Amino acid sequence: MFKSRFVAAALLVATVAGCDDPAPPAPRARPVRVVTVEGRAAGETISLTGQIRARDQGSVAFRLDGRMLERPVNVGDTLRPGDVVARLDRQNQENALRSARAALSAAEAVLTQARLTFRRQQELLRDGWTPRARFDDAQQALQSAQAQVDAAQAQVRIAEDHLGYTTLSADVAGAVTAVGAEPGEVVRAGQMIVQIAREGGRDAVFDVPEQLIRTAPRDPEVEIVLTDDPRIRAVGRVREVSPQADPATRTFQVKVGIIDPPENMRLGSTVSGSIQLEAPPGVNLPASALTEANGRPAVWVVDPESRTVSLRNVEVARFDPGRVVISRGLEAGDVVVTAGVQVLRPGQRVRVQGAV
Repeated sequence: MFKSRFVAAALLVATVAGCDDPAPPAPRARPVRVVTVEGRAAGETISLTGQIRARDQGSVAFRLDGRMLERPVNVGDTLRPGDVVARLDRQNQENALRSARAALSAAEAVLTQARLTFRRQQELLRDGWTPRARFDDAQQALQSAQAQVDAAQAQVRIAEDHLGYTTLSADVAGAVTAVGAEPGEVVRAGQMIVQIAREGGRDAVFDVPEQLIRTAPRDPEVEIVLTDDPRIRAVGRVREVSPQADPATRTFQVKVGIIDPPENMRLGSTVSGSIQLEAPPGVNLPASALTEANGRPAVWVVDPESRTVSLRNVEVARFDPGRVVISRGLEAGDVVVTAGVQVLRPGQRVRVQGAV
C-alpha cells in the first residue's frame, strides 16, 4: 500500500515538472551579405588589340621605266623633303636631251634664215621691187620656222624633265616603312620603290566585329594603352571605319586618331583600345545574388523592418561570370542578398554582416 502511494506521488511530480519545461528557442537569424540597388547599370567595357600606324602613308615611285642604280635609304631611315631615295641609269635620257637640243639648234638656224628672207622681201615690197606673192611666201616660211623652234623647245623641256625623273626624291618628311626594289633591278613607272610613313598624326588600327560596330556608341572616346607598358596611355576618336568587312575574318578595320600620341607609341607597337558601351536599362548586381524560383531567375530581397527575406522573380538583361544586369523586378533602394542565398527560405530572419 505504501509502495503504491509512493509511485503515484512520483508520477504526479514528474507530470507537474513536465508542464513547467520552457518552450524551444526561436531559430537564430541567418548571417548574409547584401547590396542596396542604386540607379542604372553601368555600361560594359569592351577591349580590342590593335597596332599603331601612320595616319598618312604613301608610296614613292619613278615616273618612267629604267634600271635602278642605287637606293641609299633602307627601312627605318628618316627622310626630309628633298632627300634622294633612288637613282636610275640616265644614259638614255641624256642622249634624248642631246638630241632634242640639237634639233632645237637646227630649228633656230632655219628661223634665223627665215627672218632675214622676210625682212628683205618686206623692204623690196615697200619699194615695189618684188611681187606680193613672194612676200607672202617669206612670211609663211617665217611662221613655220618659228613653230618648229617652239616645238623643239618643248621637246628639250620634256627631255630635261625625263632626265630629272631619273632621280627620285622624298617630297615629305617621314620614316621608311617598306622597300619595293633593290639596286640593279629594272623597275616600271609607278612601281613602289619605298613606302614612307609621314610625320605627324598616328592611328591605332583595330579589327572590330560587326556586332560591336552596330552596338557601339556614336563617336566614342577610345582609351589606348601600350600592351607591354600599361603606364603609357592616350585617348583617341574614331576617324575612319571600313565600309566593307574583311572577307577572311568578317571584321571591319577601324582607325582611331590618337590625340597627342606619346613618343613611346611607335609605329607598329601593339596597343589595347577600350570603349564604354551605353548602359542597358536595368540595375547591376553581383552574379552571386541570382537564384531560381518557379523555373525563373529570382533574388532574395530583405524587408528592412522585419529583417526577413522573400523571393522575387526578376528578368535578366545580361549575365557574365562576375555581374548580372536585372532589367525588371527591382527598384532603387531594394536590399538584395548577395552571399548566403543557397540556405535561405521565405520569411527567414537574417542578420546583415556587410554590404558588397
